[in-house]
Amino acid sequence: MGQSPAATDSHIDRAEAARYALLRRLAPAMRHNLVVNLQPIGMIYEVLDRRLRAAQPDLAHVQASAHKIHGFARAALASCLNVVTWLAPEEGAVTTVMNGTRECTALLATTLSFRGYTLRNLGTPLPGEVRLSAMRNVLTAALIQATDELPPPADVQLTTASSAEGLHVLLQVGKAEGEAGIDATRGYRPLAWSDVQALAEAEGVQLSRPAAGQVVITFPWALAASA
Repeated sequence: MGQSPAATDSHIDRAEAARYALLRRLAPAMRHNLVVNLQPIGMIYEVLDRRLRAAQPDLAHVQASAHKIHGFARAALASCLNVVTWLAPEEGAVTTVMNGTRECTALLATTLSFRGYTLRNLGTPLPGEVRLSAMRNVLTAALIQATDELPPPADVQLTTASSAEGLHVLLQVGKAEGEAGIDATRGYRPLAWSDVQALAEAEGVQLSRPAAGQVVITFPWALAASA
């Protein structure tokens, strides 16, 4: 028998609440990614302005500075467009194992570092693709939830494995030596395991916690999902 409409609505509500909480937690990292390519533009402009004020401007240097501004502006535009796809995922978008895990870990690495966590992506190149929205929502949520659960300082390690069932991503979190960091950078409420479960269910992803400090996420292959 299928689920009742009320039960279905409840699942949707939990997933939407979890997605909102996740985006709130990701906002500082997204903001950093947006401005990282904008900040150099102002500095290059000041250099360019000084060069243009010279009695005999070096046009080769002026052209080089203008080229750098163009490059950073294009990178900033690409970052803006990429953030939009986090808010409004593109239907059917997929990602490779390396690109997906690298994007998620790169997005969170600086924020987690400030909080006292060391994040290591030890994933290896594997054939096959998974849904981009599933990777983004579930992997980032699992990383944040795992670090919310274990106080810093701590190490977070990501590894990958492949099977006919899908892509297996193993997260291992353990205590480490070092400074605790600034926990205030969380900026919003902690993510609960139920949040990760709700997002995984909405994305058709399997979750398990085989041991303390371990999370296994199984992403179905995109081709298998569409076959």
